[in-house]
Amino acid sequence: MNALIVYCHPEPKSFNATLKDVAKTSLENLGYSVTVSDLYGEKFDAIEQQSHYETRANSDFFAPLAEQRHAFSTTTLAKDVKREVGRLQQADLIIFQFPLWWHAQPAMLKGWFDRVFVSGGLYSSTMRYNHGFFKGKKAICSVTTGAPAEMFGSGERGGDINVMLWAFHYSLYYMGFSVLPPFIAHGIQGHGYSYQSKESFEKELQKHKHNFTERLASWEQASPLEFPGWDDWKD
Repeated sequence: MNALIVYCHPEPKSFNATLKDVAKTSLENLGYSVTVSDLYGEKFDAIEQQSHYETRANSDFFAPLAEQRHAFSTTTLAKDVKREVGRLQQADLIIFQFPLWWHAQPAMLKGWFDRVFVSGGLYSSTMRYNHGFFKGKKAICSVTTGAPAEMFGSGERGGDINVMLWAFHYSLYYMGFSVLPPFIAHGIQGHGYSYQSKESFEKELQKHKHNFTERLASWEQASPLEFPGWDDWKD
């Protein structure tokens, strides 16, 4: 079995980096072959732009999806996109490791979606949702938040975490993935700052690491989130 960790955080000493390492070690101990896409470390270009396309479908007007379809059909996708698509194709399980910034994923990771999920190659008008390109593959989000768990929920000050992750999850489902319930590590503050005492904070971090290891040990038994499929919609 092959796993891919799409890791998005600019600081190698962050707790997101720690959780990325926990996932890699845990899965390797279970016999998986694990690849890490370190978006910041590998300097992934998250901005979709004309310069990514050497051979243009239309040199007078830049329509990103048209250029993606053309690049896929002519095998002229940019090298970083080819690399990421290849990693996705090899993986049975994809873990997205990222912090919640402004109630969503970091811009770097959104840009990865914009460029890597190639129109005409990895999705089309008929190849999406439960008929998607990645049908049979599983995906899970591992997310950190700065605020403690008590602040998240319907009507709470931090907002409903499930609502904030809905667009991310639905995009994965759109591509055909079976989306597993997320792993959330709440209360992860930046260096030198925490809602808790240093001792309590360190205990909380250790608990998150343990819980993530336990979660990954049984990920195959988890039931995916439910979304409507083609058979649920009228013409």
